Amino acid sequence: MDALEALTLSLSKLPGIGRKSARRIAFYLLKTDNRYNELLASQISSLKEKIRECRICGTYCEGEICPICDNPRRDRSQICVVEHSSDSISIENTGEFHGLYHVLHGTISPLDGIGPQDLSINSLLNRCDGTVKEVIIATNATVEGDTTALYLISLLKEKNIKVSRLASGLPVGGDLEYIDKMTISRSFRGRIEF
Repeated sequence: MDALEALTLSLSKLPGIGRKSARRIAFYLLKTDNRYNELLASQISSLKEKIRECRICGTYCEGEICPICDNPRRDRSQICVVEHSSDSISIENTGEFHGLYHVLHGTISPLDGIGPQDLSINSLLNRCDGTVKEVIIATNATVEGDTTALYLISLLKEKNIKVSRLASGLPVGGDLEYIDKMTISRSFRGRIEF
C-alpha cells in the first residue's frame, strides 16, 4: 500500500469521514505547503499530552479544572448531564444554559458491554450535595440515551433533587416526511397547548 492510500485509509477511520472525503483531504494535504502539514502533525501528536479530563466535570480541557467549573459566575445549583464533551460544547454554544456540566463518557449499552459502572455516574452522585438543586439530563434520544436517563432519574430521585430532561421534538425547518417515527411520536406526547 502506498503512502497516499495509507493516509486515505487512516483518515477514513475518523467519525463522519467516508472514503471519498478521506481521499479529498489526502489530496488537499499533498497540495498544501509543508508548514501547514507539520503544524497539523504536531497538533495531532501532542493532543493527548496537552488535553485531559477536568477533575470535576470530566470534560476535556488543558488544566486540572475546565474554565466552566472554574468560573465563579456559573450557577452551581444546576448540573447538565451529557454523554460526551462535545455535547457540552453544543449546549454552551446556544448561550441558554449557565450552570455546570457533567460528562458521562458514554451511555448504558448492555449489548456493547457498557454498564453503569463504566460511566462517571458515581462522581455525578458525589457532586449532588446540598448546593445542587436541579440535574438536567441531556442524553441523546436513543435507546441507550433513554436507558441512561431512566437509570439516572431513579438514582437522583433518592437524593431529593429536581430532575429534568431536555425536550425532544421536531427540528426547526424539518419536514415531517423525513423525520423518524420516534421523534414524531415524542413531539405529539410533549406537545404544548395554546
